Amino acid sequence: MVKLSNRTKAETILVIGLGRFGSSVASSLVRMGHEVLGVDENAAIVQDAASQLTHVVQADCANPESLRQIGIGDFKTVVIAIGGDLEASILTALAVIEAGVPTIWAKANNERHGKILKSIGVKNVVYPEARMGQMVAHILTGKMMDFVDLDNDFAMVKTRAPHDLVGKTLEQAKVRQEYGVTIVGIKRSGEDFTYAQANTVVQKDDLLIVLGETQLVERFASRT
Repeated sequence: MVKLSNRTKAETILVIGLGRFGSSVASSLVRMGHEVLGVDENAAIVQDAASQLTHVVQADCANPESLRQIGIGDFKTVVIAIGGDLEASILTALAVIEAGVPTIWAKANNERHGKILKSIGVKNVVYPEARMGQMVAHILTGKMMDFVDLDNDFAMVKTRAPHDLVGKTLEQAKVRQEYGVTIVGIKRSGEDFTYAQANTVVQKDDLLIVLGETQLVERFASRT
């Protein structure tokens, strides 16, 4: 069992479940400079993660005793990335909540799973598979090069500039008034993204970062 001081635990993010989602979250946090303790019941997975994460430990976190041994109550932030085993996900969430952890994020495989997690007190529930499926569907069926669902019915997309905007400034194009969306960034070939200004002239093959209600950004992107 990894031995961490109470102060270290308070500064460390605990990620429970090191499957594709959990390992991606954990390794991203490490790259951002955070201390991470990754936990999984599978010894092979823990061994693979040892070279990527700050700390790793093998434990069955659906067992409250395992969490007590880790010192769950000393952590400030916990990510529950268990998706395949509904019972393990719920039991782990209950144990983490009962330990008084102030910030809890949990992965849900579907709406039912998410509703259960929220009903027992998990405030931050994410649906990675659903979001990925939605993103792929938008890219495949439309003219978007990227799609990010920011909230219910609100999204950000990357798309090529529509032909009728080429040669106009954003002020002249009246994008907000005409289409109900906001262009927040523009990228030209060989250049970095820049913030869009009212006097920015749209050029052919510009890539636009567009923000707005999902239906409206879909409609805007379909015009390219």
